Amino acid sequence: MILLGLTGSIGMGKSATAALFAAHGDAVIDADAIVHALYEGPAVAAVEAAFPGVAVDGAVDRKRLAAAVFGDAAALARLEAIIHPMVRAESDAALAAARERGCRIAVLDIPLLFETGREAGVDAVLVVSAPAPVQRARVLSRPGMTEARFAAILAKQMPDADKRRSAHFIIRTDAGEAAAAADVAAVRRALMGISGRADRKAR
Repeated sequence: MILLGLTGSIGMGKSATAALFAAHGDAVIDADAIVHALYEGPAVAAVEAAFPGVAVDGAVDRKRLAAAVFGDAAALARLEAIIHPMVRAESDAALAAARERGCRIAVLDIPLLFETGREAGVDAVLVVSAPAPVQRARVLSRPGMTEARFAAILAKQMPDADKRRSAHFIIRTDAGEAAAAADVAAVRRALMGISGRADRKAR
C-alpha cells in the first residue's frame, strides 16, 4: 500500500482534493475528522482536565477550547501534547484497516503534516495550493472567521512556498474542479508506479 501525505495551508482546497481521491476508492484518513471524533469522546476527560470549562454536555466545545488556547503558545503546546498522540494512534489503526481491505493507495490528510514531522512516514507528499488572494477570500468567507484568527492560523503553519518546495506533487485548486480531478488522476498514475513503504515492511 502506498502512503500519500496530503497537506496544504488553510483555505487551499485540501478537503476537496481528498474527496477526489476517495472517489477513486482510495482510503482517506482525515486528521481533522479524527480530532472531531476525539473531542466527542476519548479526549474529553484529558482536555477538560487541562482546560477546565471547555467541555459541555460530554463533549469538548471547540469555540471554548479555541478561546482557551488562542494566542497562548504554552496552552497550545499542552493541547497538542494531548491530542497529537491520540490522532496518531487513530490514523495508524485506520491505515491498518485499509491495508487489510487491500487498498492500493492510502491518503493521510494532515493539515500540519510538515509541522508535526509526519512527512517522514509517507512515500510521497502532495501539497494543494492556490494564490494568496484566493486563499484569503476563501478563509474569510467562513462563518466566524476574522482577520486575527486567520493570521493566528497562518502563524502556526509552514508557509505555502516552503510546503511546495518540499512536495513531490503540487495541485493548484484555483483552476476549477475538472483541472484538479485531472491532476489527481495523474498523481495516482505516478503513485501506482512506486513501491510503498507499507508494502516493503510487509515483505
